[in-house]
Amino acid sequence: EFWHCFRLLWKDPLGQVSLAVTTLFWGAGATLRLLVLAWAAVALHYDIGEAAKLTAWVAVGIAIGSVLAARFVKLEHAVNVIPVGIAMGVMVLAMILVSNPLVAILLLIAIGIMAGYFVVPMNALLQHRGHLLMGAGRSIAVQNFNENLSIFAMLGLYALMVKAELSIYTIIFVFGALLISIMSWLYRKHGHDQDR
Repeated sequence: EFWHCFRLLWKDPLGQVSLAVTTLFWGAGATLRLLVLAWAAVALHYDIGEAAKLTAWVAVGIAIGSVLAARFVKLEHAVNVIPVGIAMGVMVLAMILVSNPLVAILLLIAIGIMAGYFVVPMNALLQHRGHLLMGAGRSIAVQNFNENLSIFAMLGLYALMVKAELSIYTIIFVFGALLISIMSWLYRKHGHDQDR
């Protein structure tokens, strides 16, 4: 039954795009925490305590972005926020250029705002489609399975890059480029599906 629901949600055009985006978001979010800690040590010369405090600014941004999304994005236009996810990938790349603590805080808040602004409508759309297709409980099970798989995969990729002794700037570049590429592909794919 779980696999039937799994396939059903991935085959539905709106279910597919919202599930893919939220899945990517959770994997990216888990990896971003580690990236910020390593980046803060190199770019800002922070110790682990100071670096950990930086991650809180992303959470502040997510809260702001979530409020803005709730205010301005209607469910029927949820897919239109995917370009914000692409822009978030660009902002992650901008981390490479930052060495000033105040700029770092502003950048992390901006990344958080974008994350909150695009994930809230996508999550609402996913819950809506899941409820229509199979019921809320089953769709949440499928969602959680995919999100945890994404976290595992992206943290695994991060661990491999660290083990290969790549610089934090190279890792940030790969991570940002991956976000931009996947989000752009999903946006184009959804547009193609809509044109059919």
